[in-house]
Amino acid sequence: MPGSGVTRAGRRWVAAGTAGLVASAALGVGASLSHAGASIAERCQAIAAASEVRHAAVIGDGPRVAVIGDSYSQGAHLTDPTGSWPSWLPGQVVVDGFAGSGFTAAASPCSDEAFGLRVARALAADPALVVVQGGLNDYDVPDEELRSGVRDVLHQLAGRRAVLVGPPQAPRRAAQAARVDAVLAAEAERAGVPYVRTSEWQLTFLPDRLHLTPDGHRAFGEAVAAQIAGLTAGLDGLADGLS
Repeated sequence: MPGSGVTRAGRRWVAAGTAGLVASAALGVGASLSHAGASIAERCQAIAAASEVRHAAVIGDGPRVAVIGDSYSQGAHLTDPTGSWPSWLPGQVVVDGFAGSGFTAAASPCSDEAFGLRVARALAADPALVVVQGGLNDYDVPDEELRSGVRDVLHQLAGRRAVLVGPPQAPRRAAQAARVDAVLAAEAERAGVPYVRTSEWQLTFLPDRLHLTPDGHRAFGEAVAAQIAGLTAGLDGLADGLS
């Protein structure tokens, strides 16, 4: 497993009613994504509904941490989406995950879901830390377009405490992920934003060879938390969550 093996027992807690809604939404979006006859509009509506439910399932307490991401953050394909990797971060974690989205508009057929269009929503609550995770859905986007999308996100986060989390080597997109990883790392360095490289982590994937298993999510979340521990040292209650 990647990272330092940080144990985050008890991190995944939400009200029973909210947990039930999250699980129901997960089943709905999973069915929609796998149904060949569903239109793009129907799929996007199902993803949006599940995304909003996941956004409402705030995890933990302490300084607010905003996460912007894709299906990994949303917890798509999990029976319980509150088991997605952000649940192992310290603080009060609010997740804006949208399956299929990325740094560019081309990543998703759903309109207005590129990361750059969602930064303002994340910043509205004045979070202590913003974590942006993604890149796998930008696998077939030209470098210049990807670079522009990443720069837009990082420009909006200028002056804020932020971390960029890159794509793992998901078997189905391993070759393309390496290119995306390189672009993200270069842009993060250019902007002076810490970059968490996940491409060498050993993770477990579902049979689709793209999405993480529940254990994979936990390993991913614990490793990200360990990587950003040094960045949270000055935030009361946030650094303690990693001890």
